[in-house]
Amino acid sequence: MTRPAPDEIRTVACVGGGTIGAGWAAVFLAAGKDVAMSDPGPDAEARARGLVDQAWPYLERLGLAEGASRERFRFAASVEEAVDGAEFVQESAPDREDLKIGLFARMDAAAPADTVLASSSSAFLPTGLQSECRRPGRVVIGHPFAPSYLMPLVEVVGGERTDPEVLAWAHAFYEAVGKKALTLRNEIEAYVANRLQHAVFEEAASLVAAGVCGYGDIDTAMAHGPGLRWAFAGPVACYHLGGGKGGVRHMIDHFGWKRDESAKDRLVAEVDAMYGHLPMDALERWRDENLMTMLEGLEPAPRRD
Repeated sequence: MTRPAPDEIRTVACVGGGTIGAGWAAVFLAAGKDVAMSDPGPDAEARARGLVDQAWPYLERLGLAEGASRERFRFAASVEEAVDGAEFVQESAPDREDLKIGLFARMDAAAPADTVLASSSSAFLPTGLQSECRRPGRVVIGHPFAPSYLMPLVEVVGGERTDPEVLAWAHAFYEAVGKKALTLRNEIEAYVANRLQHAVFEEAASLVAAGVCGYGDIDTAMAHGPGLRWAFAGPVACYHLGGGKGGVRHMIDHFGWKRDESAKDRLVAEVDAMYGHLPMDALERWRDENLMTMLEGLEPAPRRD
């Protein structure tokens, strides 16, 4: 078997269910794939089909399920049956490293030789997960965020023995099914986005412990402050915009810089590469229009009866 191009994949296996695995099944079905799932949990098939049904109207609203059918979903009796003939496999078992290592060994033994094997792990190094595989070069992390049928980000991570071509292929595959892929340059536990959100939460807990505010205040501060901007711009773009017409250079001049000169030069160079083609007026209009879209469309949390 020769590996198809990322946008030509037709048959996908989801190993391990829960909300992440069923969410992935919905994404792949919406992208027009045949999806086989295995999950040993009680009532796993009914729960998975229920979540696919829950996700489907949202995927249709996003225009991601046009011409697609939920009828292409089937449940397999075992891991081996699910991956037999699959052109791509997404593992979403509980986050226990020993369990995942064993699953990858089984998937590696049963799946076609060119099939890419990806894990939804939120923390583990792919080098560990591929350690008992005969073909470790095809193992990657494809870490989504919940709900996996709506959140666009997928972090793609390779291990010490992952084939670089497989890493690039997996990035392109996730993009082809409607995701926003981010490929890490080196493996690290918990990857990028989790490490960022964990840092924010640890600081939140420290503020509460110091008596500065309560946990409800933390959510108010983030949801009505930087969180709105980060949703479309991220902290680097916001840092650049915070400098007004002078951009990132003015921010550094005004507030100082705690790292060395090479780190400062790298930040300025990368900001220039991302946004240097835009006058600050245009970038500010982009920010304001996105903020208006969010402010006009956000729904408050349901009130207590």
